[in-house]
Amino acid sequence: MRKFSYLSIFLISILIHSQTVTLQEFSTGFTAPVEITHANDTRLFVVQQTGQIKIVQSTGAVNAGNFLDISSKITYGGERGLLGLAFHPQYSTNGYFFVYYNDLSGNITVSRYSVNAGDPNMANPTSEKILLNIPKPFSNHNGGSIHFGADGFLYISTGDGGSGGDPNNNGQNKNALLAKLLRIDVNATGPYNIPAGNPFIGVDGADEVWAYGLRNAWKFSFDHVAGNIMLADVGQNQIEEINRMPVTQPGINYGWRCYEGNSTYNAAGCAAASTMTFPVATYNHSGGKCSITGGYVYRGALYPAFTGKYFFADYCSAQIGMMSPDNTVTWTTAFSGNNFSTFGQDAQKELYVGSINNGKIYKVTTTTLGTQENVAGGVKIYPNPASGIISVQGVTGTDRTADFTNAEGRMVHRTKLNEGGSVDISRLVPGIYFVNIYADNVKVFTEKLMVK
Repeated sequence: MRKFSYLSIFLISILIHSQTVTLQEFSTGFTAPVEITHANDTRLFVVQQTGQIKIVQSTGAVNAGNFLDISSKITYGGERGLLGLAFHPQYSTNGYFFVYYNDLSGNITVSRYSVNAGDPNMANPTSEKILLNIPKPFSNHNGGSIHFGADGFLYISTGDGGSGGDPNNNGQNKNALLAKLLRIDVNATGPYNIPAGNPFIGVDGADEVWAYGLRNAWKFSFDHVAGNIMLADVGQNQIEEINRMPVTQPGINYGWRCYEGNSTYNAAGCAAASTMTFPVATYNHSGGKCSITGGYVYRGALYPAFTGKYFFADYCSAQIGMMSPDNTVTWTTAFSGNNFSTFGQDAQKELYVGSINNGKIYKVTTTTLGTQENVAGGVKIYPNPASGIISVQGVTGTDRTADFTNAEGRMVHRTKLNEGGSVDISRLVPGIYFVNIYADNVKVFTEKLMVK
């Protein structure tokens, strides 16, 4: 029995580590989606660059009405528009969320809005409180990613102001709010407070600045498990870069415009390279690549082989990249017809990716030992992850059963489906199982289930 268990684990390990990335269409019909996030519930919120925020239900259905429409307040076109969205850590009680957009003058604006007190699927459009308004000299390089850190503060990535080569050298000017990662305390009666620990309080540099030397950090994210900031910076002409630094380390100089990736770009007046932080991974524009879209380190439960890998994409080549903790990068083949503009997570930290040109949102999944939703004639098991009760839809027959096999290949539970298709899984300890569904003694469906 011990030999069987070891062999089962070995074979499962081989299968898991051979997993490849696949995309499962989840929702469609969006106009220029540029952000996907959640409010710690079952919904997803999709930001349209045109100025609207849409709500997507867990089934992929899109609410008919907008959560928010500020199209009359924004400049839309090229790299400008409504770009970022973040929900306050206490959103469930205070109803606050924050947006990042280009106003009618093209300036970067960060504002707070409130949800409608009587309708959780609609914001109050008159509740805007402007926190930041940053003038921009050119239309491109707007940044636009905003997230709350584990410290409760709002982090904001801004582009270098546009044109080419950062002509105003905002990257190395610590007093400019462009080309930066900013950190502010939004729990303030005024626009915002400056958090203690920001590195340039009382010295040379703007109080809001947390890190500098960025060209156009279109997307950054937090890996709260490892305690890192993952920051993808779009290159100038040749090199795209991925940065990973501890979130507790302030004052980092990421090097632009002195360096593009690891290569010198314009070293005039630059500090010593030893004072700068260089990327952990880069790639060039060979193979049709042109611009990095940053994503997330996978911390979901459904695909163990993905755990700890950083997912990102290239906008032009339509490929998704995965960076392992040792900084090695692997690429998928092209998902033709997609210009990937954003990644997102749901409340369970499962990954999604959006394509700006065709308005589609995909789930990031795998072909091997992955969740098999909406296949096998419409059979579906939900929720997943689950606890207590699961429901099985789409199975017909007079004798319907489910058995549960653990990672060692041992069946640990077998039960009948009740009339409505629900199954009691309360006796299962938390972990990963493989669920086999039988109809009249014929296996019709298998799915990996995470019991929490």
